[in-house]
Amino acid sequence: MIQVRGHRARDGKSDKEMIDVFTRCRPHEAFEYGRRRGIVPHYRVVQERPAAGEVVIDGRTLIMAGSGDYLALAADPRVKEAACRAIGTWGLSTGGARASSGSTVLHEELEARLAAFLGRPAAMVLASGYLANLTLAALVGRDDLVFADALIHASLVDALLVSQARLRRYRHNEIEHLESLLARADQDRGAQDRGALIVTEGMFSPTGGLCDLPGIAKAASRHGVRVVMDSAHDAGVMGAHGRGAAEHYGLESAVDVQTVPFSKSFGTIGGAVAGPEEVIVHLRHHARAMVFSAALPPASAAATLAALDIITDEPERRQRVLATATEIGDELTGMGFRILHSGTPIVAVHIGDTLPCYLFWNELFNQGVFTTAMIPPSVPEGQALIRLGLTAAHTDAQAERILSAFATAGRVMHLIP
Repeated sequence: MIQVRGHRARDGKSDKEMIDVFTRCRPHEAFEYGRRRGIVPHYRVVQERPAAGEVVIDGRTLIMAGSGDYLALAADPRVKEAACRAIGTWGLSTGGARASSGSTVLHEELEARLAAFLGRPAAMVLASGYLANLTLAALVGRDDLVFADALIHASLVDALLVSQARLRRYRHNEIEHLESLLARADQDRGAQDRGALIVTEGMFSPTGGLCDLPGIAKAASRHGVRVVMDSAHDAGVMGAHGRGAAEHYGLESAVDVQTVPFSKSFGTIGGAVAGPEEVIVHLRHHARAMVFSAALPPASAAATLAALDIITDEPERRQRVLATATEIGDELTGMGFRILHSGTPIVAVHIGDTLPCYLFWNELFNQGVFTTAMIPPSVPEGQALIRLGLTAAHTDAQAERILSAFATAGRVMHLIP
């Protein structure tokens, strides 16, 4: 019998040892420091949402500036009413996977509407954005190559690990590095027998920066490689019609497959994969995340349909959130903060190490503003940041409160003059 370190084998016959995996569960030093002082920014419980752009936490009303509900649709009466009607008609669950008994007319309507909205031949919907990205594992296999931006979301990384494709990470938005990896792959023996993909996000969630799609498109065309884009944060807000970063750049034809989670701009839950008809049919029957997971609840499908109507009919929502984010980003830069990107609903403020990020987050919390602390592994070591997620519901008065909180917290932490 093998002895586990820290535990004696029952028969006492073996002196072999294995590491007790639970020893790896020790908390990060900064997390432990924050937990002892009650300043950990994660898993804080929202008790109530009293008004647009506000939450109640620990009995206090705060400005919610850490949300991905960019178009403020999660609490829109039309979206909520659509969900309630669907519950009345369909109940809470279909009771099965889409491939068996879980497909409804709501799912098919949503897929058709999403395909038309995104300008793609076909689409399929799943119960979460994470699952939508996991379906991409079925596009490549063991001998194929995937060239992925260093900052792609964990769900994309997981999909590529499941696929067992040969993953090559290029430095974030560095097209020259991508080109060098593609050129090296072209020179390898047997390259002609391999498939290849470039995987990127349209808008990268930690900083709000857009991918360099023009550079990616040129590299993909030069080397004959397909492009997959995760539009979790850009769909709904970027582009003249809200179709995402590809529309923003005028390069929609350069993206072959697009994934769109609903938990951000759509204000609901679920996700979709959109692309060529043959690709979507393949994924419907071969992607484990599709075949073996329960169908998107009917209420979520109906709510997403209502949200899609609003996204299409009310472009002023994305105009409002982009204007608010730009104004706040410019003001914070003027105060002396290092802002990583602008022009999207995300305003990222560079802090550096994890512990100062915790402390700065707590100062903002004390000032009545709830933000998101982005720490490793969400960002590289030494690049912790405070992320603001602005929404179309934020008023001018709330924007002023956010700026005031940053000014006070920045001086307390000696981050600005």
